[in-house]
Amino acid sequence: MAVVPMKKVLICGLKKDRKGTLELLQRQGVLEISNVLQEDDMLGRMDVTSSKTVFERNANIAEQAINILDRYAPEEKGMLSSFEGREVLSLDEYEANAGKHDMVMKKAYRLQELAKQIGEHSAAVPKLEQQMEALVPWRSFDLPLDFKGTKKTAAFIGSIQDEITLEQVTEQLGELAPQAETIDVTIVSASKEQTCLFIVCAKPDAEAVEDALKKMNFVKPPLSQTVPAKRQQQLEEELAKEKAEIKKAEKAVAEMAPDRELIKFVMDYYTMRAEKYGVLNGMAQSRRVFFITGYVPESAAAKLEKLLQEKYEVVVEYTEPGDEEDVPILLHNNKFAEPVEGVIESYSVPSKGEIDPSMIVALFYYVQFGLMLSDAAYGLIMVAGTAYCLTKFKNMEAGMKKFMKMFMYCGISTTFWGFMFGSFFGDAVNVIATTFFNRPDIRLAPLWFEPVSLPMKLLVFAFGLGILHLFIGLGIKFYSCVKNGSLADGIYDAIFWYMLVGGGIVYLLTMPMFTEMLGLTFTLPAVAGTVAAYAAAIGFVGIVLTSGRESKNWVKRILKGLYGAYGVSSYLSDILSYSRLLALGLATSVISTVFNKMGSMMGASIPGAIIFILVFVIGHSLNLAINALGAYVHTNRLQYVEFFGKFYEGGGRKFEPFAVHTKYYKIKEDI
Repeated sequence: MAVVPMKKVLICGLKKDRKGTLELLQRQGVLEISNVLQEDDMLGRMDVTSSKTVFERNANIAEQAINILDRYAPEEKGMLSSFEGREVLSLDEYEANAGKHDMVMKKAYRLQELAKQIGEHSAAVPKLEQQMEALVPWRSFDLPLDFKGTKKTAAFIGSIQDEITLEQVTEQLGELAPQAETIDVTIVSASKEQTCLFIVCAKPDAEAVEDALKKMNFVKPPLSQTVPAKRQQQLEEELAKEKAEIKKAEKAVAEMAPDRELIKFVMDYYTMRAEKYGVLNGMAQSRRVFFITGYVPESAAAKLEKLLQEKYEVVVEYTEPGDEEDVPILLHNNKFAEPVEGVIESYSVPSKGEIDPSMIVALFYYVQFGLMLSDAAYGLIMVAGTAYCLTKFKNMEAGMKKFMKMFMYCGISTTFWGFMFGSFFGDAVNVIATTFFNRPDIRLAPLWFEPVSLPMKLLVFAFGLGILHLFIGLGIKFYSCVKNGSLADGIYDAIFWYMLVGGGIVYLLTMPMFTEMLGLTFTLPAVAGTVAAYAAAIGFVGIVLTSGRESKNWVKRILKGLYGAYGVSSYLSDILSYSRLLALGLATSVISTVFNKMGSMMGASIPGAIIFILVFVIGHSLNLAINALGAYVHTNRLQYVEFFGKFYEGGGRKFEPFAVHTKYYKIKEDI
């Protein structure tokens, strides 16, 4: 439950060591570079934008080459390959591969060239197929399609939409071109879509016949100087040639598949160089020395200094950041709280001087998630699945590892609450025993109670947990105010709300009607209600008088105070929000029960057993997926809206070190 203290660092070294120093810092990944030194007569900044652009382009070309290989020679990957993470390379392996970058880039360019060839030949295929399809109706025609006629005759070759008879064509031409004495019409082929025609007339009548054909929507075929059958054969040969070229290029791509890993490395190599040159572009330097400024976690400062000075002639100077500096925030927690750091960072990292709420968030997060899912079998599946992935994939990325650990803890909580409520795939134990073994007496008894039978009991527990959650948030608010030297603000913004809300709750618990409605077995004595009422009144007055304390005008202060006191209604809605613990827990249990009932409807027969297994597997898989997602979303909401709303502001800037931000490989020396 800690924000890592930061040190401000100034690194000064000889220019000859600049490249090695930057590469070492990048591999360490513990320095966020700010480069705040200003230019003056002695210091300048080097413009390496053009080099950075070249590296980014090379990385892009390598990525395109990988995509080409993935398309035409895909890797065989398992279902869980996304958990594998980046492969770790030693420094020697990195330097050995880096020496091959020029050769590998030639291969990347070659892959781009082959992909271009495949694209060009592939684009030609549909065009040829279209031409072949257009020639199908003309296969029996023994003249070239561009035949215009003889010295004394004019010929028209084309088609008319829809099916039409020879008599209809002759009749329409006679009506539209009455001056034409002789028109010879031949139907080459006919279908419901079109009728292909060969029309011959005397040369003097050509113009009239052509006008008539236009009015009949006569369409000429693709022109060809060869007979359609022969042209069809030519097109088939061209098509076969294009497809052969495609296969040849695809084969050449597949033959380059063994180079995939080197191309991946080169993509990462140029990505790293581009990032390094991005830092170099803003680095202050003179003719002989360079300067780097930034922030380093206090825990890594001494070891980083030692490593730098062992390898290079550099001076490292650490100072404490000033109060006004925008210091980055890095969270560090134990193994129990660390997994929820991603949840907090998704909202916002703490601002400067604010505490890290990870431990409290972790405790309530796991409990609330487990209550919402609350099935022992589902929890065991989650624990087994996440434990398997964490054990098998040692190189899993840090963010993914935290996510998996979080769900493992959530699975443990789900298992615990499942046994407490007697839910193991819902009521599957009793259904299976009753349906297939005729033993209705066998069931998984709850260690506490069954929420389906006693929903009000779970609702009261959810409200109690919610009140505790909110009050701890107020407690953190009070602690933060005291820590920052403002006890008065802690009293105004936390203690008065404790008195108002807590007093109101205690007062309600002295009312028999209220306790009976909630099914409570106790009612507080009247004297407790009197004390609670006085406490609530004091809290209310205190909130009214202090909520608008920033205003000097008393009228505005009181109005703002009344508006602030109206915020008690938000506490009511916040407490009611915790009823989702009941709603989602019951949903998981009821849906499980429904699937078990559906699966057992055909009884103890062999078909019944088969149906039960199918419904059981499919139904519970869907129920687990949907309700686990729902539990994740609503648990986050309880942290972000209800809990954080009581004390947490966030708005800090996350620590973003100069590091190896690659996709396939990571090169890092432990320090």
